[in-house]
Amino acid sequence: MAKIFVTRKVPESGIKMLQGKGFEVVINPEDRVLTKEELINNLKGQSYDALFCLLTDKIDADVMDSFGPQLKIIANMAMGFDNINIGEAKKRGIIVTNTPGVLTETVAEHTFALMLAIAHRIVEADKFTRALKWQGWAPVLLLGNDLSRKTLGIVGLGRIGSRVAYHALKGFEMKVLYYDVKRSEDFEKEFSAVYLPLEELLKQSDFVSIHVPLLDSTQHLINAENLKLMKPSAYLVNTSRGPVIDEAALAYALANKVIKGAALDVFEFEPKITPELLKLDNVILTPHIASGTEETRSKMSDLAASNIIEALEGRTPPNLVK
Repeated sequence: MAKIFVTRKVPESGIKMLQGKGFEVVINPEDRVLTKEELINNLKGQSYDALFCLLTDKIDADVMDSFGPQLKIIANMAMGFDNINIGEAKKRGIIVTNTPGVLTETVAEHTFALMLAIAHRIVEADKFTRALKWQGWAPVLLLGNDLSRKTLGIVGLGRIGSRVAYHALKGFEMKVLYYDVKRSEDFEKEFSAVYLPLEELLKQSDFVSIHVPLLDSTQHLINAENLKLMKPSAYLVNTSRGPVIDEAALAYALANKVIKGAALDVFEFEPKITPELLKLDNVILTPHIASGTEETRSKMSDLAASNIIEALEGRTPPNLVK
C-alpha cells in the first residue's frame, strides 16, 4: 500500500480521494509550517511514496534524500513551484507537479478586489467609520479614484494576467497595456491590448498588476528605479510572489508619495512584512489569500491528489512541472 505524507491540513476532498484509492495518508498534525529539520525528521525511515506539499514548504536535496529512493512524486498544492528544487528532483527521477488553472478565476477576482479597495479607500473608510470619526456626508471625505476607462498595465501575461485583462476591459472599459517575455498577437487582438517594454508600461499605467513567476530574472523586478517611473497617481497591485517587489523601496515610495498606493497579497519575507509598510494607510495588506475561497482551495487539493494518484498508478500526471 502506497504511503503519502501531507505537510499541513488541507481541504478534505483531496485527502478522501487518496484514501479512497487505499493509500495510507499521514498528515502533519500541527497546523503550521514545519522547519526543514522537522520535515526531515517526519520523513526519515517512513518509506513514503509521495509528498503532498504547499508553497510554504522548502523542498531541497536534503528533504528529498530523507525519503529514500522510493519517493515517486512531489505534488505541490500551488500554481508556483519556486519552493522546490526542480533540478535536484530530476536528478533523483522524482516527478514534480503543481495545480495550475483551477485558481485563475479566484486570483483574478482577488486582484480586482484589491484594486478597487485601494482606489476607493475601502479599508481606510472602514477604519474611519469604526473609530466613530464620521460626522455625516461631506463632499471631499475620503475621495478615491475610479477604475473605469483608466489604463491598466499587466506585468506577466499568464492565465491570471489574461483573466485580469478580461475583467478590466469587459467590466471597466480599461485600456490594457502588457509586458511579458513573449508577445501575444491573439491577446492583443482580443483585448485591444498594447505591448510595451516594462519601463514604458510603468510610465503610462494608472494601475499596475503583477503576475510574473518568481525567477532570478524577476527578483526585485519592481525596484526603486522602476517605482520612480510610475505616475504619482498610480497604484501597484501584487498577487504573484513577494520578492518580485523590493519591499523596502516600495515602503519608501508610498511614504514619500512617489506612487499613490499599493495593495499586496504576497510579501518578500513571508510571513514577515517590512515594518514600514504596516504604518502606512495607502497600502492594503492581505495574508496570501488570493486563491483562498472554499471552492478553489478544494479544487487545488483535488488536483494535487489526482496528480499523486496518476503517478502512483503508473500514469503520467496531467500537471507535470517541466
